Amino acid sequence: MESAINKVVLSGFAGADAEVRNISGNQRLAKVNLAVNEYYKNASGEEVKKTNWFTLTFWNDKADFASAQIKKGTRLTIEGKLLSGSYVAKDGSKKFTTDIVVSEVAIKEIDLSN
Repeated sequence: MESAINKVVLSGFAGADAEVRNISGNQRLAKVNLAVNEYYKNASGEEVKKTNWFTLTFWNDKADFASAQIKKGTRLTIEGKLLSGSYVAKDGSKKFTTDIVVSEVAIKEIDLSN
């Protein structure tokens, strides 16, 4: 059987403070949205900025770390894996999700004094 790889590496900025919830048992879950900017030139030669948003999921000790360290605007580089799922919304429609379960995170301090 051939092995498969499910690995994502992203670098961007937190869109809000990490939010932590207690799940059944002693498990903790933190979520934060990550903005990743992409720059390119359109057909007219103008530079365009496109922002993609990704939902990051942190479990247990990583959730505690995220809660303490990740605030709106924090620059992060993460490594993790994609996890897709679905749920039924209040209106009865089926919604699909894709989260990134974070296994490694690095925070870059930004000097705003200049």
